[in-house]
Amino acid sequence: FVFQQWNLIPTLTAWENVAFPLLLAGWPLAKRRARALELLEAVGLLGRADHPPSRLSGGEQQRVALARALALEPEVLFADEPTGNLDAESREEVARLLFQAGQDRTLVLVTHDLELAARAERRLYLKGGRLLKVEETQGSRTK
Repeated sequence: FVFQQWNLIPTLTAWENVAFPLLLAGWPLAKRRARALELLEAVGLLGRADHPPSRLSGGEQQRVALARALALEPEVLFADEPTGNLDAESREEVARLLFQAGQDRTLVLVTHDLELAARAERRLYLKGGRLLKVEETQGSRTK
């Protein structure tokens, strides 16, 4: 799950935040660290691995949160307004990474951002808890 507010643990470094689900899953320290560093490299943050969230920008924190969500290689990735609190440049980078990650799994994305939603293969429009419309496209998931 990728949250809008990142939900990083403030007393842990970036790599420790990414490795946290692996700790809960019982992975040994060396494997946790290696996997976390691999994922941080994939989201362009290897050089920030030892930084706590307070020393990361909003976009960097969201990329750490995305790396954490991918740590255990989920079949489904849920993202709730993952770009809602980001500047335009960070929003584009996180969107690119989300859809890249979504190539190997199902990506369920909740957003009010119509540009972000336009990248999806299928869009469901809801209002007041009711389904208004379903749109499907043949477009690429990696735009």
